[in-house]
Amino acid sequence: MERHPSYQILSASLSKYPKAAGALFQTYNDLKLAQQWSDLEVIEVPGCSRYALRGRRPNTDVVLNVVPCSLSESLSTDWIRTTFRELNSPAHVYLAINTEDSSIVYYKISPGIVKPPL
Repeated sequence: MERHPSYQILSASLSKYPKAAGALFQTYNDLKLAQQWSDLEVIEVPGCSRYALRGRRPNTDVVLNVVPCSLSESLSTDWIRTTFRELNSPAHVYLAINTEDSSIVYYKISPGIVKPPL
């Protein structure tokens, strides 16, 4: 991991929360290299003991928040509320769930009860 080009950008963040380091590293590289997001920045979410990512999808001006986590982690509704509060209450947050085989599934989480679109 230390030889990867993105390691220099993430090194301080990876060492501060080592339990979330793998998910952060994988998600950052997926968004930056595979999905080609722009203005990608690392945002600390101390109440959840991890960092989140904020950036823009290609050809959009909408700023999105992504919180990396592992499939093996147990998350609670309190954890999700803390995430929203510490990210300044965005309309929604994407949860980037990382698996052992480096797959990532993104779930769009909204606060409260949201009616699905028809």
